[in-house]
Amino acid sequence: MNDRILNTEIQKFINKNLHKDPVKLVLKGSSFFDVSIKEIVEQIISKKKCEKKLPTWFQTENIFYPNKLNIEQTSSETTAKYKAGLISGDSIIDITGGYGVDCFAFAEKFKEVTHCEINTKLSAITDHNFKILGIENIKTIAKSGMDYLGSSDKTFDWIYADPSRRNDKKGKVFLLEDCLPNIPNNLEPLFQFTNNILLKTSPVLDISSAVFELKYVKEIHIIAIQNEVKEVLYILEKNYNGIIQFKTTNIIKEQDQILDFNLMDAEVNYSHPLKYLYEPNAAILKAGGFIEVSVMLNIPKLHIHSHLYTSKQLIDFPGRRFNILKNIPYNKKRLLKLIPSKKANITTRNFPETVAQIRKKTGLKEGGDIYLFFTTDLEGDRKVLICKKV
Repeated sequence: MNDRILNTEIQKFINKNLHKDPVKLVLKGSSFFDVSIKEIVEQIISKKKCEKKLPTWFQTENIFYPNKLNIEQTSSETTAKYKAGLISGDSIIDITGGYGVDCFAFAEKFKEVTHCEINTKLSAITDHNFKILGIENIKTIAKSGMDYLGSSDKTFDWIYADPSRRNDKKGKVFLLEDCLPNIPNNLEPLFQFTNNILLKTSPVLDISSAVFELKYVKEIHIIAIQNEVKEVLYILEKNYNGIIQFKTTNIIKEQDQILDFNLMDAEVNYSHPLKYLYEPNAAILKAGGFIEVSVMLNIPKLHIHSHLYTSKQLIDFPGRRFNILKNIPYNKKRLLKLIPSKKANITTRNFPETVAQIRKKTGLKEGGDIYLFFTTDLEGDRKVLICKKV
């Protein structure tokens, strides 16, 4: 890291130009002889990305920022605090340290935190920032966490890992064994140093595949923020072979939506649309708790594959709630007569056409206070539910 970036005048320049066009700044060049404009613009871009994601870093003077990819890959402060709320103890080691946001949160719950990062430049940046942030119980190690453990005889209350994908060749479908470090292949060695592992994975990783690859999974936490799944966490306990507990949380402005459950093998009731319609939040959908929502909340589903629910009486629900105004067959002319504004919010569930295809066919624009659910009923007929939010 180039310490000269922390020069007072350069820091003033960075803060003054946070909302300027980076390309124009590069073309103007740098008036600072010891720091290139490329380095300065990299700081501007990365700091700007932290404004909402890492407000503590953004609001603290003399923080050094890595490239934007490191910022994009790091946890947010919100999800880091969630993780820290799950665990505690005397010692924890993060074997994939990165920018150190998770370790920053762990430092409030543990007496001693070890941050391992194989990228020596990123390790130095993180170490600098911990000092600026006044954190004294984090030890930074500029090497692979697996290598560090291999040369250590120390044990920890917890091991935390956020493995990264080796490449993007497999697109959205990949396995834990496609990541570094390869956690499934290293579980037994890791459990020589701890009895507890907290594992973070990408939201696109299939949960059933991860459970198949892993051992000793005790809990699975799915975290969504404003109905967008951000992280899936696995708590592993040495030699555990009991039932896996699913814990879903959707962090929203009004009040967090929380639903905990064990996967069930139970009978589900089905119904034609009644007065109210319910759509589970993204965390529940990711967890696959479709049966559990119906059984636990005592509300029927519209169809085995639709994952929409209905009731006569309004209930509290971990997701979106709607008042059903009309339930009509899928017919373009009839639908458009009922939507004079030609604007509606469209969702498809168990329906053969995409939202884009429906908009093209009907000419309906996005927006307004009408919500259209295109779905399939119990008889296999295509239906449109015209709704308003409760």
